[in-house]
Order: sequence, then C-alpha cells, then structure tokens
Amino acid sequence: MRTPGRREWRVPDASGRAAGPQESLTPFLGEGDSSVVTASNRTLYKLPSLDSQLTPCRRQELPSQLELCLPCCQGSFLTQEKGRRKKKMKLGRVEFCHFLQLIALVLCFSGMSQAELSRSSSKPYFQSGRSRTKRSWVWNQFFVLEEYMGSDPLYVGKLHSDVDKGDGSIKYILSGEGASSIFIIDENTGDIHATKRLDREEQAYYTLRAQALDRLTNKPVEPESEFVIKIQDINDNEPKFLDGPYTAGIPEMSPVGTSVVQVTATDADDPTYGNSARVVYSILQGQPYFSVEPKTGVIKTALPNMDREAKDQYLLVIQAKDMVGQNGGLSGTTSVTVTLTDVNDNPPRFPRRSYQYNVPESLPVASVVARIKAADADIGANAEMEYRIVDGDGLGIFKISVDKDTQEGIITIQKDLDFEAKTSYTLRIEAANKDADPRFLSLGPFSDTTTVKIIVEDVDEPPVFSSPLYPMEVSEATQVGNIIGTVAAHDPDSSNSPVRYSIDRNTDLERYFNIDANSGVITTAKSLDRETNAVHNITVLAMESQNPSQVGRGYVTITILDINDNAPEFAMDYETTVCENAQPGQVIQKISAVDRDEPSNGHQFYFSLATDSMNNHNFSLKDNKDNTASILTRRNGFRRQEQSVYYLPIFIMDSGSPSLSSTNTLTIRVCDCDADGIAQTCNAEAYVLPAGLSTGALIAILACVLTLLVLILLIVTMRRRKKEPLIFDEERDIRENIVRYDDEGGGEEDTEAFDMAALRNLNVIRDTKTRRDVTPEIQFLSRPTFKSIPDNVIFREFIWERLKEADVDPCAPPYDSLQTYAFEGNGSVAESLSSLESISSNSDQNYDYLSDWGPRFKRLADMYGTGQETLYS
Repeated sequence: MRTPGRREWRVPDASGRAAGPQESLTPFLGEGDSSVVTASNRTLYKLPSLDSQLTPCRRQELPSQLELCLPCCQGSFLTQEKGRRKKKMKLGRVEFCHFLQLIALVLCFSGMSQAELSRSSSKPYFQSGRSRTKRSWVWNQFFVLEEYMGSDPLYVGKLHSDVDKGDGSIKYILSGEGASSIFIIDENTGDIHATKRLDREEQAYYTLRAQALDRLTNKPVEPESEFVIKIQDINDNEPKFLDGPYTAGIPEMSPVGTSVVQVTATDADDPTYGNSARVVYSILQGQPYFSVEPKTGVIKTALPNMDREAKDQYLLVIQAKDMVGQNGGLSGTTSVTVTLTDVNDNPPRFPRRSYQYNVPESLPVASVVARIKAADADIGANAEMEYRIVDGDGLGIFKISVDKDTQEGIITIQKDLDFEAKTSYTLRIEAANKDADPRFLSLGPFSDTTTVKIIVEDVDEPPVFSSPLYPMEVSEATQVGNIIGTVAAHDPDSSNSPVRYSIDRNTDLERYFNIDANSGVITTAKSLDRETNAVHNITVLAMESQNPSQVGRGYVTITILDINDNAPEFAMDYETTVCENAQPGQVIQKISAVDRDEPSNGHQFYFSLATDSMNNHNFSLKDNKDNTASILTRRNGFRRQEQSVYYLPIFIMDSGSPSLSSTNTLTIRVCDCDADGIAQTCNAEAYVLPAGLSTGALIAILACVLTLLVLILLIVTMRRRKKEPLIFDEERDIRENIVRYDDEGGGEEDTEAFDMAALRNLNVIRDTKTRRDVTPEIQFLSRPTFKSIPDNVIFREFIWERLKEADVDPCAPPYDSLQTYAFEGNGSVAESLSSLESISSNSDQNYDYLSDWGPRFKRLADMYGTGQETLYS
C-alpha cells in the first residue's frame, strides 16, 4: 500500500522563496512542520520549512526501513536506504544543502508528481547478520490543519494496497476514533476526508485503523493496520490571565526594582509548535511608576520614593501577546491594583506652638482640662504617639495620657486647684512617635513640642472643714445637753464669709444631737443607748452667711461608750425534761447566759438557785465557772401523775460595776423515756387514754379533726362572700368606682331619658338604695313647679340632705370619702334658652336686637328677628 498525498508540493530555495513546478518534495503545511513527501522502498526524503533554525535532527516516527538521520541544514534532513545495503553519508553541512537542493530541482523538473510505494518492487534485504521481511503497509502520520472553515470535506490522505489492481475488487474500511463521524474514507479509492471542523485544543490526535477487504467475500486481503492523524495547530487562542485581576501592595518609598507581583498568562495553543504559545508581557497603563519583565511577567517599581501620602493606589494594565509579540499575534490584558502601604516616614507636628485653656478652681481631681493632638500624615501603628510633660511648673499638678482611639493627648488634674494659691500653670509637652523607623531618621527628629498655659479661674467655693472626718466618743450615760465635740469650717475665698452650721437631719432622723449654728459645738439632744445604736454617723452642713447656696459638708462619727446597764439572762429558751426513772445527781440541763453589755474585760457570770429555792429537794445547780451552769437531780422516782412540771428559779449575776443580776425560771417537764433516756411522751393525760390507742392512732385522729375544721371554715367563708354586696369586689376600688351606662340620650326633646328634677328638687321622692351591679331603673317623674327661694338656702339644704344620706347608707365605704354632686338649683329666672323650645312657643318677645350684635349672631337674627317669613326668604 502507498501513501502519497494529493497536495501541492513546493521546494523553497535557500532564500525561502518557492521554486520549481507546483509539485515538489515538501508540502507547505506551516512554520516548523515537516511531512513525508514521498516514500519508496528505496529512498525517502523529508524536508521541514526553511525558516526553522539549524538544530539537531529529531528522530521521527518513521517506518523501520528509515535508518539514517543526518544533521540538518536549514532545518532539513535526509534519510536514505537503497537495496539491502545502507550507506551513511558524511558530508559537510553546506555541501549537503547544495546536494539536497540539486536533487530537489532534478526531481521537480523531471515532472514527478508523486512516487508510489509499491509492494511488488520491494525486496527483502539483509544487514550484517539480520534479515528483514517485506511489509505490505508503509505508514507515517497524517497531518490536518485545525479550524478548517471550507464548505467541502478536508482531504487528509490516501490509502492504497498493492493487492488493489484498480478493478474495484478491493474496498477500504476505516475504524477507530472519529471514524464515520469525523473521518470518512472512499471505499473504492481509499481517500480520507475530514467532515467536521477540528480543534487541536479539544483533541490533538486521532488513532484509527484501516483495512482492505475483498468486495465479494468481504474478507481481509491485508492485516489491519493502525495509524494516527495529528491535528496541526494554528494560532487561534489568545493568552488569558486566569488569576486576574490582581491586587498587590508594596511599602511606600521602596527603591527602584522592588518586585511587586508576578502575572501569568496561559495560551491554549501548542507550545511545541511555532510561536503560537510564546507569550511576552508589556505594560499599557502604569508608566512611568512601574515596569514588567517581558518574559517572566514580574512587575517592578520604576520610580524611587513613591509617597503614599501623595498617592496611595495605582491601577496597572498588563498585556500578554503571543507570537513573541510580533504583529498579528493575539493578546489579552489584565488589571493590577497596586496599593502603597504606609511606613513611618512622617514625624508628628503640633499645628500650633502654644495653647491656652481656662479651668475653674472647683474642677475635681481626675477631670479633663484639655485635649491636644499632634498631626501625623502616617496611619495605623505608624501614627501612634506618646505624650509627656517635659518642663513647666505644673509637673505635680497635671498629667498627660494618650487616647488610643484618637491619638490625642489628654491633660488631667492630679491635685486640687486653688485660685488663691496659684492662678496659672505653664506646661511644655512633647509628642513623639511610638515606633520610629531608623531608615527615615535622617529626615529629622520624629518628635515635636508645644507650650500649654492653664489659667485657673476663681469661683465662689463652699466652706471647707478643717478635717474630712471628725471621730467623737460619748458615754451612753451622758446627760442631755452635754457637749460631745466641735467642728470647724471656713470660707476659702478671699471674702472669708462667716459660716453657719447645721446637722443634716437625714443622717440624724431621731434627732439625738444638736449643733450650735455659730460655734459648731455638738451636744446631745436625747438619752443615748449603746445597745440600740452603738455608732452614729452624722453629716454637718456649713453654709456661707452671705451666700447660703454655698454649702460644705463635714462628716462626724460618734461612738457610744458602754456602761453596765443590762442584767444577764438566759441565752435561749430552754426546754428541759427529766425522765421518770432519773437517778440522783444526773445532769438534765446545761445553761448559759448572755448580756447585751460589752465590758472591756469580757463577761463573767455567776449562777445560783434563787433564795426561795435554796432548800429544793428535787433539783440542784452547779456553777461551772465558765459562764455556764449544770442542773442536776437530787432524787429519783419522778412521776407524771403526781407532778408533770417543775419551775426552778435561777439567779444570774454579772461582774460589772455596779453588778447587775436577774432571776430566770427554768421549766422542767417529767417525761416517759426509753431505755436510752430519750423522752417519748411528757403529757400526764396519756395515762387516762385507752390502752389500745397508740401514738400513731392519736396523731391520725388529730389530723382528721383538723381537716374537718378547715373544711368548715372554708364553707363559712364562701357563704359570707356570697352575702357581701358586689360593690366590695376586690377587683374594683370602692373609692374610685365608676358606673357606666350604655344609654344614648335622644337630645333636648327627649325628656324621658333623664329627669333633671332629681338635681333641682330637694323634695323629690327618692327610692331606697339598690344593688350597684344592676342597671339602674330610671323613675319618670313629672316636673313640679318650685317656688323661688334664696340660692344659699337651696344649696345648704341640698348638701345637708346628701350628708345625711351618706351617713345612713349601708353600702357607703367605711372611711372618709369625697362626695361630688352636680346641682343646678331650682331653676333660672330667664327660663330655658333652647332654640327648639323658643320656636315652638307663642312668646311675644322681640329678638330684633340680635342683628345689632354683629355677624356672629346673624343666623339667630334671621331665625328670630322678623318672624317666620325671614326663615324661608
């Protein structure tokens, strides 16, 4: 089988210009491409394009007959096999080029359009001990340009078998990738065509299989062979920045050549073929500040000392162009945003050389006097500052700190100001960067100073006490009117106004103390009791005589000293029991005592039986000398039937001066005890109960009785609540009770809705009181005629009658309440002024004077002034 191509062959000369007839050795497929021109079992020539550089040959995927690869001349090489012998040609490059051109010209002029690879002409050959058998197929790769846009199918190549005699008995079939869908073959001639547009970036090559079949028997006449169709690249893809747009940052004041960022563009074209994927970079926008490396895409600074304070951001446009940047290449662009980051290259500077502030002398300690700020063009940590007072006469009076948020210097007071002592202060304040950059110290000192003058203003200050706290002591036995102590205050102003004293009664509610308004002497006003209140904390007010609004406050602590004025007593209420089987000398109770007094040497109590119990035959007392005493039995055989309770008077005396004593009674109950001496029951009545009832049964009976009592109380309570009038409902306040009537009146003509006589007539018959939870029923009474009497008598009688009703009202609240009544009196001499009543009456009164009252009464004058005819005129 042979593989000639139906293409126009051209052999370029040494200058690159095509020469010779339309058929030559090398198909002109593109830059850098090499293709098989013709093949035979004798000689094979292969020429790449002439514009490629002089490089060593690459071994191609050629049939096994091609053995020899010679050095290239202008990108060409020659492989030769003749017969069964091989002969290596060793020529110089120039001589070989001339020789190759000569052969090409001879072949062109001889009119050879294509050479056939004939199976019949090939003969086996032998090579130094090896034998090679002949082959029926001689193959090489087919090459097809991508992106073919023609209307006819693109011719790829031709398949031919030596068995094919041209009589139509052989047919060719194609299988593999893209067979029938992309590539079709003429089964008679073996021509292969591409029916679709091919894209190398989608698939670079296709592997297919070809076979020659007998048309009649459909059996293969040759073994199936495999070949490859490679898609040849063209420059149809522009470079793309897959990671763009870019952002980058560099410090300001960076030197020239500082690397900013590297941009990378990718080209989908074949990087191994030509220059379609060889990209170069250039900068379209951003000069002269930045530059870009053409091959690497690294962006660098091109100008020194770029200042962030002047311009902090730059927008660059970078272009990537293939074909090594030559004309006709495709290009793509991306943007790069470069931000200059801040460095500490600007020192702080005060906008003014001096400042002055006025502050009142009454300003409290820790108050803010002033805020000053040094300007710094830097930002962030580079603008952080520290302030300090470096000189001045207010070093101990004022201090300065920095506000972390605003970087302001805050001047505050450390000590109280006194206008009478000093009227002004001068401070010299320095501001410096917290972290200076050594690279920029040559630009000057990174600090600045300013002068702050503080003027103290005089204010009318309240009186000041000589001491912030006055501690005093007084015995609780002191007499009323005795002097406890003295406080003193003065006016700090230059006027030195006299001071008057008083006690803040909110701190002395019981008014135990008095103070002399002029001298400040504090005396007792009541008897004092340490056990009630041991310490009194009072506030003394001092106010200026000339300006009472200026008040100073002093604090006095009065401690009440103790005297022995309280007798000792039992420390607790003891519940003492003695068993019926107690033995003589048995301790049944240990007692102690307490005393509300607090002697300086502590308490010492003495215990003994009272004088009338000294000869007690049942119990005895033992003083333990440790402020406790023990109660012991003096006999045995205590019986509840004889005596269930014993009362033992005990005498207790303290060690005060003078000593105080008291007699306390200890109650002792006789109980039935178990074997361990634990009391079980102490009631004498237990003996008279039936023997069959146990303690548990008694408790159950008592519980049932209590339950019945509770139920009875609940029933009685519920019945009482039902009988109570509803006016005492807990949800309503009887003192502010509002009765609401959802009754709409019918206007002035409606005389049935409400009888006004109830308010005017004192003698109207009144019904008895009704329940307030029922809607009141209105009694319709005729309006009687009243005789005119003096108004004061009418009102007096009306109020007196209502007062008597409230006194006898069973539903009135049991406390004083305010009764409000609306009483109009017995009537008016002018009678009713209702327009509705006037128009329906036969009154002869003349209303013509209404027309003289102005435009506001015009409507009334029209209605009543001249009669009925004016109403409808």
